[in-house]
Amino acid sequence: MVRHALIAFAAAAILVAAVDVHGQGGAATAAQKPATTGDATRGKPLYLEYSCYACHGYNAQTGNGQRLLPARFTQQQFTLYIRTPRTLQMPAYSTKLLSDAEAADVYAYVLSLPREPQLKDVPLLNELPK
Repeated sequence: MVRHALIAFAAAAILVAAVDVHGQGGAATAAQKPATTGDATRGKPLYLEYSCYACHGYNAQTGNGQRLLPARFTQQQFTLYIRTPRTLQMPAYSTKLLSDAEAADVYAYVLSLPREPQLKDVPLLNELPK
């Protein structure tokens, strides 16, 4: 009886872990809608002024740099990353160059951008023979 209970518990734990990995768990849901203290209206000119679009695209999803949407960082993680990027291709933006408030504004602007459509939502692709 104890063995069956342990097997059931282990199976439930694996199922919960699998659901979280695929973005269906509670923590992942909160990450899908990150919070920001920034202002997207102030962030747009900063995104353009600092040429973020050159690597990340005008929609933060289509450049040669990392896709910024869907957001994988919280505001704090985003700010930390732009201060100390893990790649040599991205310049570091110190607080002398970009304040924490301005970084929050850029983050808010990125979050305000519309997501690219899913393939199933592109009419022309749906007309292709299967």
